[in-house]
Amino acid sequence: MKIWRVGGSVRDELLGLPVRDRDWVVVGATPDAMLDAGFTPVGRDFPVFLHPVTREEHALARTERKSGPGYRGFTVHAAPDVTLEQDLARRDLTINAMARGDDGTLVDPFGGARDLADRVLRHVSPAFAEDPVRILRVARFAARFDFRVAPETATLMRTMVDAGEADHLVAERVWQEVAKGLMERHPSVMFATLAACGALARVLPELDAATRDPAWAAALDGAAAADAGLTVRFALMARDASDLDALCDRVRAPGDCRALAQLARHQLDALRAADGADPETLARLLSAADAWRRPARFEELLDVLAAVEARPRQEVASARRLHAALRAGADVDAGRIAALRDDPRPIPDRIHAARVDAIARIPEPLPDPDVRRTTA
Repeated sequence: MKIWRVGGSVRDELLGLPVRDRDWVVVGATPDAMLDAGFTPVGRDFPVFLHPVTREEHALARTERKSGPGYRGFTVHAAPDVTLEQDLARRDLTINAMARGDDGTLVDPFGGARDLADRVLRHVSPAFAEDPVRILRVARFAARFDFRVAPETATLMRTMVDAGEADHLVAERVWQEVAKGLMERHPSVMFATLAACGALARVLPELDAATRDPAWAAALDGAAAADAGLTVRFALMARDASDLDALCDRVRAPGDCRALAQLARHQLDALRAADGADPETLARLLSAADAWRRPARFEELLDVLAAVEARPRQEVASARRLHAALRAGADVDAGRIAALRDDPRPIPDRIHAARVDAIARIPEPLPDPDVRRTTA
């Protein structure tokens, strides 16, 4: 039995990046031998075990054979006679097909270290075409590292799309990869890579036109540079979709992502013009955005606004105005106003009027607060 560290941890180590998750392959072992060594079995589709001390996953060396359509259609063979090189050969990209021994030995049968140095994403073998999820993974790695796709890999991805392999992707896997890609350093690169091979029009057709706008890419990458959260990045991705609801349904977007994207679609243009608005208009804008009940989400909407404006929030006049108005209106004691008996106006009208008055008392010029403070 010999244990090798494989995959992403080896890649990141060679790139000088922090190594977070470590994956291990065990060569020359059987499930019984792993159990005898104190490992705990956890794999469903193939033999995977948890180390008795570190709890890190250790998989038996295996090969895979295509046996059906889509990413689920594989037959797995794990046995003591499967070599390390055979296990590495089933991986997607050369940069992910390297191993490190406990003595420091680097096993790199497909030139992954060279491709890292050349900043290239290259498939290991023709078996790449057997799993359509790999199209999404290549696009995600392009967004993470800003690497180019090797011409032969780009051609293979296009061939896969033309053959209908991308049509077998299920919503959960698409969302998983898209969400990860949105959180990379250059998220727009993911969509450009998918568009280049024709996958975007098949997997996310509602974005096919939007992604051609340089301003769309700049806003998305600007949000990444500002370390914005997933909901903000998703809203920027989806805001100009040809059919926002269809896109959200297609990827089964979580409710918080869908809600912020819908808010950005319907309210952002009005909010962009808020700097010159009077207190009444500001109060109505905040009410329409449900800012009083959901101030944290409204703060995220201001992050979307800043990304669209391509400036930090403290430099966006309308964002500063709205933030100040939100804080002023949030200080209104709605409960006390509702309890008043000598005011004949409906309670919502009284509260609205009090918020307008509070907004009107905001000092000019606006102070420079921490504009990212969440009002709660």
